[in-house]
Amino acid sequence: MNTSSPRATEREFDSVHFRQALSQFATGVTVITTRLADGSFRGLTASSFNSVSLDPPLVLWSLGSGANSMPIFSGNSHYVINVLSADQAHLAKLFSTRSEDPFGTVEFELSRTGQPVLKGAAAWFECHNRSRYPEGDHVIFVGEVEHCEFAGNAPLVFHGGRFRDLLE
Repeated sequence: MNTSSPRATEREFDSVHFRQALSQFATGVTVITTRLADGSFRGLTASSFNSVSLDPPLVLWSLGSGANSMPIFSGNSHYVINVLSADQAHLAKLFSTRSEDPFGTVEFELSRTGQPVLKGAAAWFECHNRSRYPEGDHVIFVGEVEHCEFAGNAPLVFHGGRFRDLLE
């Protein structure tokens, strides 16, 4: 199977226009969490989450190549993808900024591998860090789901540059 193609034709739009077009696609909002070697935790907000395969159970998310947390998420064996509930926009904002210790202000439990699972999440997926693919200015992480749970809560949605719920 051919996995790459010649470059696309020259584009007639800039990155601002591209970002505006992308903002028209409604996405769920996640916080990816992991445990560091020293026992502390790291988390970040990501809306780039998708299913890949049912058998084996695979999901993906992406992280900017220059992110300061890239070495952590690239090197750790496990992480948890927490799908935020409609009432958790404050967590999306908290984990989208550099904070001294956001875990000191949020409720969480530990997964079977010791990763933080945010309380109140609509769903969560504990993943083995299976593979990574650099593409453009991001790295795509593929996780093999080892455990998952869901609460059935309404999800937090991001559309048009702001958080929304499904009732708007």
